[in-house]
Amino acid sequence: MTFQEQIAQGIPSVLPNTKPYEPEINHAPKRKEILTEEEKKLALKNALRYFEAKHHAELIPEFKDELEKYGRIYMYRLRPEYKMYARPISEYPGKSEQAKAIMLMIQNNLDYAVAQHPHELITYGGNGAVFQNWAQYLLTMKYLAEMTDEQTLVMYSGHPMGLFPSHKDAPRVVVTNGMVIPNYSKPDDWEKMNALGVSQYGQMTAGSYMYIGPQGIVHGTTITVLNGFRKINKNPNGSLFVTSGLGGMSGAQPKAGTIAGCVTVCAEVNPKITKIRHEQGWIHEVITDIDNLVVRVKKALENKEIVSIAYLGNIVDVWEKFDQENVHIDLGSDQTSLHNPWAGGYYPAGISFDEANEMMANHPTKFKEEVQKTLRRHANAINKHTAKGTYFFDYGNAFLLESSRAGASVMNEHPTLGREFKYPSYVQDIMGPMCFDYGFGPFRWVCASGNPEDLAKTDKIACDVLEEMMKNSPAEIQQQMADNIQWIKGAQENKLVVGSQARILYADAEGRMKIAEAFNHAIAKGEIGYVILGRDHHDVSGTDSPYRETSNIYDGSRFTADMAIHNVIGDSFRGATWVSIHNGGGVGWGEVINGGFGMVLDGTEDSSRRLKSMLFWDVNNGISRRSWARNEGAIFAIKRAMEVEPLLKVTLPNTVDESLL
Repeated sequence: MTFQEQIAQGIPSVLPNTKPYEPEINHAPKRKEILTEEEKKLALKNALRYFEAKHHAELIPEFKDELEKYGRIYMYRLRPEYKMYARPISEYPGKSEQAKAIMLMIQNNLDYAVAQHPHELITYGGNGAVFQNWAQYLLTMKYLAEMTDEQTLVMYSGHPMGLFPSHKDAPRVVVTNGMVIPNYSKPDDWEKMNALGVSQYGQMTAGSYMYIGPQGIVHGTTITVLNGFRKINKNPNGSLFVTSGLGGMSGAQPKAGTIAGCVTVCAEVNPKITKIRHEQGWIHEVITDIDNLVVRVKKALENKEIVSIAYLGNIVDVWEKFDQENVHIDLGSDQTSLHNPWAGGYYPAGISFDEANEMMANHPTKFKEEVQKTLRRHANAINKHTAKGTYFFDYGNAFLLESSRAGASVMNEHPTLGREFKYPSYVQDIMGPMCFDYGFGPFRWVCASGNPEDLAKTDKIACDVLEEMMKNSPAEIQQQMADNIQWIKGAQENKLVVGSQARILYADAEGRMKIAEAFNHAIAKGEIGYVILGRDHHDVSGTDSPYRETSNIYDGSRFTADMAIHNVIGDSFRGATWVSIHNGGGVGWGEVINGGFGMVLDGTEDSSRRLKSMLFWDVNNGISRRSWARNEGAIFAIKRAMEVEPLLKVTLPNTVDESLL
């Protein structure tokens, strides 16, 4: 069968042969035993819903075995034979170009070069799933190949509920992930519902089909590192940045350190993912001996090298050893997946990777104890370095939150509203006041042709637009504009593409609209193929996350999620091609609500109308909320937006004289 024929058949009527487990692939860890015997039967019944009754007797023992071995039913047998990657849009079967674009993005999320655990349909973060099982993937792709521009596909946590009549201005796909009742949003609730096959953790851009490989967060990480050094008045050259985690997204950290111009040490316990990131060029060197690491780092600092070094081992050992050897750390952070601390997001020190995985699955209580013990050690070591002048920030991965729950010394002695911890979230001190409040966030695009020449052309278009805008930009955003122009000029030489021909660029509403409109004109003139717009949910408006995206909001509304819900609703009727709303994000199940979108530009007047309407709302919704919280940059930005658009009328806050209070 051709690729197109395989897509069109969906779940095959004749079952394919079972597939051998491939140990060389980076697999998800076994999930802990959490279902009762009756619930295991229910999980099997739920999985078998996808198959005709004649197959049930054959599949029951197989699915039971998967559930017992891995804690989930992945349906490995149904994994496609064809290579998984983002093909040019012309190669996908279908009646809707928009639907073909979504198929392209789904396959990019599952590309072996992109996905963290491709056979388990997990893109990044240890549990950021595109689908729960391979039947869902096959059925979704079939629906997309069949749908017209008068239908909408409805996705329930990876399950394709079906095609429903709609209209051409409606989204082609509406996605929800993990939207459970609040009282059932604890980590074990997720474990149980996911094992039953009724909910999934979509992370941010995994379950919304908008992940573009590690590049997706390299830009934000680069801005954070650059401004971290600016904050402490240090030149990155000859300075040291220490962090951890090289998983699905976190090849971004060493790459960002290299672009910023410092020495970066990033620890990782998983040898497979370390090897992958080294082969992909996201890190320069891998060191396995802690003493050799000390020697190498001292030499790199002395010679002012720009180098990224992966330490294959636990980050706690690095912090403790560097303290003993008086290796000064200028910037410190952490990007292990502590939103998922008990299921592979963070590993205990003093235990091998394989032993830890065995303990995680078979002795979860002991594993949790070891993780919390390690978090206390981790925090103590960081405290020793910050006493010597290290600037440490939480990278929004729930490090401080989980450390506090473990009893680590991370709490602020004199807490103020929103400043419970002794170390700031990077959003509080850097990204929030410098970027999000002014409307700058991670605007993305993917060239649907798959042609690198199209990407180079779009890079130039974006750069030209920004340079023209900067001539008249107010002083308040000149630094942001300059950083982004520098970024886009160096994008090609930094070899950021993994998977689809994609790019990320921080821009405000004006920049996003003007760049998108320029792309649309170029498509209309036949200079480039279709372009798929999107963004990370880690943005101005898309996410309500009290310890990350909205951590610099101090009016007491950090724990509300009105903004994210309004955002996705507003995007859906203003022209998005697909929309998504998730529970969980990058900081943990029950800790955040986040929404995203995708939009296909095809060079038409319809595209022009939609992009202006949707992108303006998508950014200014968040600026409005931030201005109401009395954030000065956001008040400036929303006043400027109202001057540009007379139909925009936003309620502005009045400030109170503190002496009256």
